[in-house]
Amino acid sequence: MPKGLLLALTLLLLMLAGAPARADDSLYRALGGAAVLRPMMDEFVGRLAADRRIARFFEKTNREELAAQLTAQVCQLSGGPCAYEGPTMRQAHEGMEVRRADFNALVELLQVTMDARGVPVRAQNRLLALLAPMHRDIIEPPQPQ
Repeated sequence: MPKGLLLALTLLLLMLAGAPARADDSLYRALGGAAVLRPMMDEFVGRLAADRRIARFFEKTNREELAAQLTAQVCQLSGGPCAYEGPTMRQAHEGMEVRRADFNALVELLQVTMDARGVPVRAQNRLLALLAPMHRDIIEPPQPQ
């Protein structure tokens, strides 16, 4: 192999090794990207506020702000070009006394919303798998009487 070609290949390999890895945005794209995420989160927040099982949690919530935060959070989690800068899930839900049934109702409404928006089931499952660990910071154990 000519010395110049070897040097060029070596430099290319060194540059590639030092290049930052590209984030996997396949889930973001499968969810529909920016064109779908915000309208989907607007619809989801509307469903949350209208659902008799959990509407009480959203009575004093700024729905516009919540939809914006959810959009950024889902965008970031799914590999999109967003940065969620809101509170941690523990901070956002502290003192709300969210129970497992409440959390499950929210997940159900998210799935209904994704179905209504035509999000493929595989993409739904991938997103739910990323969101599921948050239950530890959202659900509060009942306080002893």
